[in-house]
Amino acid sequence: MTAAIMLPDPLHPIAEAEAEHAFGLILDGKLDDDAIVRFLIALTERGETASEITGAARAMRARMIPINAPANAIDVCGTGGDGHHTLNVSTAVSLVVAACGVPVAKHGNRAASSKAGAADTLEALGLDLDRAAETAEETLSDLGICFLFAARHHPAMGRIMPIRKAIGRRTIFNLMGPLANPAKVTRQLVGIARPAYVPIYAEALMHLGSEHSFVISGDEGLDELSLAGGNEVAEIKGGELAMRRVSPEDAGLAIAPVTAIRGGDAAYNADALRRLLLGEHGPYRDAVLLNAAGALIVAGEVETWRDGVEEAAEAIDKGLANALLNCWISALRA
Repeated sequence: MTAAIMLPDPLHPIAEAEAEHAFGLILDGKLDDDAIVRFLIALTERGETASEITGAARAMRARMIPINAPANAIDVCGTGGDGHHTLNVSTAVSLVVAACGVPVAKHGNRAASSKAGAADTLEALGLDLDRAAETAEETLSDLGICFLFAARHHPAMGRIMPIRKAIGRRTIFNLMGPLANPAKVTRQLVGIARPAYVPIYAEALMHLGSEHSFVISGDEGLDELSLAGGNEVAEIKGGELAMRRVSPEDAGLAIAPVTAIRGGDAAYNADALRRLLLGEHGPYRDAVLLNAAGALIVAGEVETWRDGVEEAAEAIDKGLANALLNCWISALRA
């Protein structure tokens, strides 16, 4: 360790370039653990700025293992940590949207605070995660979908994991996943678990070059579009940011409590996802349709929430999303 290396004062806002340099030092193991812990906790307690989030994301992007992807590829990903333990909505949305013909570079990980993350549930469905990582570019090109296992594409984060566990609370790194997609997507549906933070996070995403994205948060702190009532939505398009409110009724869907899509372990969530793809109706389907509509809008596939719901429902009801999952699993076994 080099004692002379100093982090900026986290009690005051840090400029983007300075933040990028600081997080580069952290990710490269140039500082001792105690200094990193103090820095991250102080930053969290003050509240991260858009410039700090942008700088941290740039440092993480510079150290990731990227893949090549179609120019129109999108990602559907949440920050997690909302504490609601719902079924895997964004994973299901990824399959449905890809079945609509939009390439989806799904970035995800195993569960950190829930019982089943995207990786856990896909594995329970029969997807070989190692093969998925090895063939990501190929399946994205051939099938229109891939799973980018965060642990495989962000080796620098291995240095940070013990520190995050020692801190035992949310830090800026909980916000980083959706901002560092290895496919370098510029169109995203990003869920965060803090409604008040939506415009700050969206400003960071805009600075990072987003072409068209929604940053979303349910009023109850859900890191996806919620059926329970209102949702904070920031739209980034053409270098501009606009805030709006979106409700299930805007998409022609019924209101339902968050408890209606409460999930379980990986096996439980995988079974629910498979039943959804086989046509089962209910709140889980509606939650997937609502979020899929948002993804289809940012992909440029549809213009309205209702049109998005209709196209997503058709992909399910015609068996396209289920067939895509089966093809994906089979391709990885070949």
